[in-house]
Amino acid sequence: MTVRPIRLKPDNFTPPSRTPWGGLRLLDRYKAALALGGGLSDRRVGESWEFSVSDEFPSVTEDGEALRDWLAIDPEAALGDEARRGDGLTALLVKWLDAGDHLSLQIHPEDDYAALAPRESGKLEAWYVVERDPGAGLFMGFRPGVCERDVRSALEGGNDLSALMAFVPVERGDFVLLEPGTPHAVGRGITLIEPQVVVPGRRGLTYRYWDWNRRYGAAGVLDPNGRPRELHVEHALAVTRWDRACDPDWLASRILRTGGSDLRASARSEPLCGPQPDDPLHSPPMRAARLSGTGRVRLPAWNALRALTVIEGRVALDLGSAKLSVPAGTTAVVPAVCLDLAIELDAALALVSAAVG
Repeated sequence: MTVRPIRLKPDNFTPPSRTPWGGLRLLDRYKAALALGGGLSDRRVGESWEFSVSDEFPSVTEDGEALRDWLAIDPEAALGDEARRGDGLTALLVKWLDAGDHLSLQIHPEDDYAALAPRESGKLEAWYVVERDPGAGLFMGFRPGVCERDVRSALEGGNDLSALMAFVPVERGDFVLLEPGTPHAVGRGITLIEPQVVVPGRRGLTYRYWDWNRRYGAAGVLDPNGRPRELHVEHALAVTRWDRACDPDWLASRILRTGGSDLRASARSEPLCGPQPDDPLHSPPMRAARLSGTGRVRLPAWNALRALTVIEGRVALDLGSAKLSVPAGTTAVVPAVCLDLAIELDAALALVSAAVG
């Protein structure tokens, strides 16, 4: 075996100026035992790019090697079905996100949107809700009957666009599949894991309809004398899937209510989404599963590069002569060649995700 499972550095944080809505849970709770952020003057962290080959915020292994260089050692063994593309990269991107405030109301285009530049793409993303304040939820789609004219009129009049959006309260363990063309925003008080599928070598775009009329200073702090974030209204309206965006039944079909996990119960692996007809949520580009409990279980045997993000407890991967321990707040990379891997959960909760090749 030329490549083995490895841990990634757990502090691939984006700056507050990029995520001015960030909260405190990542450093103060979910990654607290890792003693990170000692040199940060602002402990607000909106995003941690847990698993990334993007040029924007690339992941690095514990040994200091770029993830994309690690993949280049043996792409076929690492990537499995994705190796057929021949670019040596994965389409998977995994973020840990903490919303101390509402995110902007936004949307992602399809990969074939005509206005995309050569190194840009759309993206599919999913949300696994880790924690939520009482009453917190997601803005997802518009209310029934809302049309493009209504949205444009609200924006031109400086009105609150969220009044036209559907609001969905969430609970821990909810899993949401967000296809391109769906208007959305993560509401304040929600912490989640966000797997994405982005065309390798490209930057997945987000278009903003509206940002709550907020203004920010250069450091990303609210400032009434600052500047608003850039909006992309015409693009956002152009890529909106109006046939789905206002359909409550279709929007509800994108949400899987898994319930909470008893971490003292016997270890289990539960599929969340994937390309097979019996997957709970049908998703041709992405696979995801939840691991929870205490004891021994098998990692999903996908012929794919897998990201294992540990939310609570500890996970140990059985490598035969050794074990790789993965503590809470950390993401491990499991190559495709490790197809049928046994793992030990210790009062653990983890999300496994992969791109479909």
